[in-house]
Amino acid sequence: MTTLYKRFADRIGAILNELEATGALPAGIDRRNVAVEPPRDPSHGDLASNVAMVLAKPAGLNPRALADLIVPKLAELPEIEAASVAGPGFINVRLTDGTWRDELATILSSGAEYGRSTVGSGTRVNVEYVSANPTGPMHMGHCRGAVVGDALAALLEYAGYAVTREYYVNDAGAQVQTLARSAHLRYREALGETIEIPEGFYPGDYLVPIGQALAAKFGSKYVSAPESEWLDTFREFTVEKMMDMIRADLALLGIHHDLFASEAAVQKAGKVDAALERLRGEGLVYEGTLEPPKGELPDDWEPTEMTLFKATAFGDDSDRPVRKSDGGLTYFGTDLAYHAQKAEGADLLIDIWGADHAGTVKRIKAAVQALTGGKVPLDVKLVQMVRLLRGGEPVKMSKRAGNFVTLADVVREVGKDVVRFTMLTRKSDAQMDFDFAKVVEASKDNPVFYVQYAHARGRSLHRRAGEAGIDVAPAADLALLDAEELALVKFAAQFPRIVEGAAAAHEPHRIAFYLYDLAAMFHALWNRGNDDPARRFLLADDPETTRARLALSDAIGQIIRNGLGVMGVAAAEEMQ
Repeated sequence: MTTLYKRFADRIGAILNELEATGALPAGIDRRNVAVEPPRDPSHGDLASNVAMVLAKPAGLNPRALADLIVPKLAELPEIEAASVAGPGFINVRLTDGTWRDELATILSSGAEYGRSTVGSGTRVNVEYVSANPTGPMHMGHCRGAVVGDALAALLEYAGYAVTREYYVNDAGAQVQTLARSAHLRYREALGETIEIPEGFYPGDYLVPIGQALAAKFGSKYVSAPESEWLDTFREFTVEKMMDMIRADLALLGIHHDLFASEAAVQKAGKVDAALERLRGEGLVYEGTLEPPKGELPDDWEPTEMTLFKATAFGDDSDRPVRKSDGGLTYFGTDLAYHAQKAEGADLLIDIWGADHAGTVKRIKAAVQALTGGKVPLDVKLVQMVRLLRGGEPVKMSKRAGNFVTLADVVREVGKDVVRFTMLTRKSDAQMDFDFAKVVEASKDNPVFYVQYAHARGRSLHRRAGEAGIDVAPAADLALLDAEELALVKFAAQFPRIVEGAAAAHEPHRIAFYLYDLAAMFHALWNRGNDDPARRFLLADDPETTRARLALSDAIGQIIRNGLGVMGVAAAEEMQ
């Protein structure tokens, strides 16, 4: 849909075309940086534009002089009540009340489509998120990245992008070998042996059923067999079962991926060798040694020749090894090839990583730039860990999971919607506390409750209107809405713009922030009836005003539903 702000940007564009046609403005000036947006101070009007500030210099005009050419033509438009020049050349516009009433009607008629955008123009985006090692059930360390990635994918789709949700399965390397050995112990246990889990193995009880499944499938065949006979078989079986568990855990959060890419498959298909040889042909992979560590050298340090990627050519701090001195791949080597594979089907790559991977961002961005010739950008969103509390006290760990709190346990206790909304109440790179007591608290300080309560309050109006005998079928006379109520419409009308801005910045938390502010304005409007009964939304003796206020409430409820839908959260019909 075309936003109100885009419509008025088009109006300004038409005025600029007129000025060009008359020779008052040179033709062909770049207009891409012209913006129409809400002013920071609402007292300045409803819309503000930098058009004169941006175009004055290339036009060879004074900004105020150019603004003075534009403002009279804006003032002629029937939707505009007043237009003026401020400061060095900013243009402020005040719209008529009728324009805002029309926008309210648009919200109501557009319904679930209000806010949906085509700004993405079908751009193919691969969003990779979660990608936890398949060595245990999902825990709360994975939860925030999972929600951020899933909400971002939904946001981008809502804004017109073509999105692929991808999970990278780290099923190669030492960790999954250790997982297989841990499963072998549980397999022996299932066959009646008393086992002891060595240091470094996975101790969680979640491997018990996998051991039992292995015992049922293979009997005692591999109890005493050498590791070389069962390790690969047990690894593949256990990884498959762990991924089933992970998918089930993610489903509790409403998360489903389109594609599961295997690290082992990337290696087996020769993708790594192909990527490295391609880069070698461009002089970006070579045999060499790294610079010694800065500061005092370790006693055992000596220069070792390795296969290196020339990451410094793309802004990294040093070149990076892709093969070790023994010929084995580094994790970066496989990751480099995996990103080349993703880029084959995408115009943009987005990775959601834990903040502990911050040190690898530069190198993988350098690799993607080298492999795509800079044609496929990579954006890495870092996600900080979540600290779990209960009434301010740290939460005890779970024996079943192996010394961590499982995502499934948290979702079952507080619910999917609470978990998802809470994970988006702060920027992803900011620290977060998740307090079981706070996230279910019925207070303004709990954003989940506050937004849901606003929606439930609006829904209750229909029930109460029916009980009061008010016929809500006739069309509402929106002219009965007062200035405060229209101020809420003005803020509601920013939703499509918020969606586009959040999508462009890859920041789904902006939706949560906006919904909280919208809910706060709605609650404030509702609460004015506490002091003045005539200002209540429901007036039993005034059905016309009630219908107008009910229309406003329905529009706010619609936007809350639309925003929550992007976040993967269901809107509450009533508060329990």
